[in-house]
Amino acid sequence: MPHDNLQFDGSLWLIGAGNMGGAMLRGWLAAGVDPSRIVVIDPGATEVPGGVTLRASAPVDAPVPAIVVLAIKPQLLDAVTPALAPLLGPDTLLVSILAGVEVASLRARLPAPRAIARVMPNMPVSIGKGVMAIHGNGLEGQARDVAASLMQPLGLVEWIEAEDQFDAVTALSGCGPAFLFRFVDAMAAAGAALGLPRDQAERLAIATVEGSALLAAQSDETPAMVADRVASPGGSTREGLNVLDQADGMMQLMERTLAASARRNAEMAAAARG
Repeated sequence: MPHDNLQFDGSLWLIGAGNMGGAMLRGWLAAGVDPSRIVVIDPGATEVPGGVTLRASAPVDAPVPAIVVLAIKPQLLDAVTPALAPLLGPDTLLVSILAGVEVASLRARLPAPRAIARVMPNMPVSIGKGVMAIHGNGLEGQARDVAASLMQPLGLVEWIEAEDQFDAVTALSGCGPAFLFRFVDAMAAAGAALGLPRDQAERLAIATVEGSALLAAQSDETPAMVADRVASPGGSTREGLNVLDQADGMMQLMERTLAASARRNAEMAAAARG
């Protein structure tokens, strides 16, 4: 269904069309963005959706783009920005999904745009169920609305006020899908260890997580409260929760997991500062 508020003047350049960039592109097209206004710049891409322009490098003879979305790997930043910098203007909205690359690092390499939006999306954007944490710098006038409208067709949009919160956001929602996939796989493996066929255990685990996530999203209670409500005193669910709730159980495991990811994100930010 087209999003009527997804409006912008000029063209949108998508720098990088890998897993995340490609997923965002499909989401924008599904939301009604005119494909003729999108230019994908990616020397490694072989095809793009119909109507979208594919270029191996930024078009030096084109009008200044209205929006530039950086969706490359962070380590490619210095290989891409020298040629891109002179093609952007003050009114270009720069959107970056590069993990660990701070606004100051972006401004040092791409000084022209006044408005910069850092976004941390996660992979469920490919089905319109992503999480997009946004931090803005210089987002005046319509720039904030345009940045938000670009993300809204892809899932939940959450603004964060302090840029240093990105380490935590990246660990939680950016890396979180991979952690959840590991958990689902572990549930399936545990079910198989109890005697279920492995493929059946996997189907049951996936469906259980899908339904439970929808239930949690629709509930007025916290996830912890829902878990306790499901668990009858002295029952089998409570017995399993007693294992997860041990001092060295699920809570400590997730704290260590997210802390490791946040620490690595901080290291990448330091490297990007040069």
